[in-house]
Amino acid sequence: MLDVTVIEDAEAAAVSLDPIRARLLAELAAGPASAAMLAGKVGLPRQKVNYHLKALERHGLVELAGERRKGNVTERLMRATAASYVISPLALAAVQPDPDRFRDQLSARWLLALGARLVRDVGALITGAAKARKRLATYALDGEVTFASAADRAAFIEELTQGVGALIRKYHDGNAEGGRDHRIVVAVHPTLKPEVTVKPEVTVKPEATVKPEGTVEPAAIAAPETVAAPETALAAAPTPPAQD
Repeated sequence: MLDVTVIEDAEAAAVSLDPIRARLLAELAAGPASAAMLAGKVGLPRQKVNYHLKALERHGLVELAGERRKGNVTERLMRATAASYVISPLALAAVQPDPDRFRDQLSARWLLALGARLVRDVGALITGAAKARKRLATYALDGEVTFASAADRAAFIEELTQGVGALIRKYHDGNAEGGRDHRIVVAVHPTLKPEVTVKPEVTVKPEATVKPEGTVEPAAIAAPETVAAPETALAAAPTPPAQD
């Protein structure tokens, strides 16, 4: 089973987005199971589960893991082909984001378009490498940084831009015979903070002076306007062939 795979086909994407089938994928990502085993977990008749499994199998989202005899019946044990799935913009090819349409380094939507292209391109590269039975050379860097002020963040961005630009100028050789183009994507965005879960207050007897377990000090809950620490990410991968 792969850790993650990219869904490029529109029909496969539609199949995976069906709530019941998505639940079946989640169950099969945890381990092989038969239609009968899944029926009890999802609350559907075995025949209905079989119908959904066949749809998932047709699009390569699940596969046969083995068979076993149970009385007079041979059960097919299915498993998910990956632990998780990402839908490529190719599934919506006509309206997929195009970062070349406009360039604005300070636009969150342009960053989103870059991220979508990254998913599309790396997904296509993985597919091509698998067919060619070759390894794919990629690199990614992920980290977090807390800035004391907006001025520090601006200074960091300036140094990051200059540093990466200097590396590109140092190693780029457009005339190299047999050279392979690579794309470099660097992103900085605020880190999402996990939601604060507040426990319900505990009911106590009137005579008892007990602080409810669910009481949360005001300082523990971030105000809506609080800006999270930015997160940086850098990825480099071979540039795939241009898309029609």
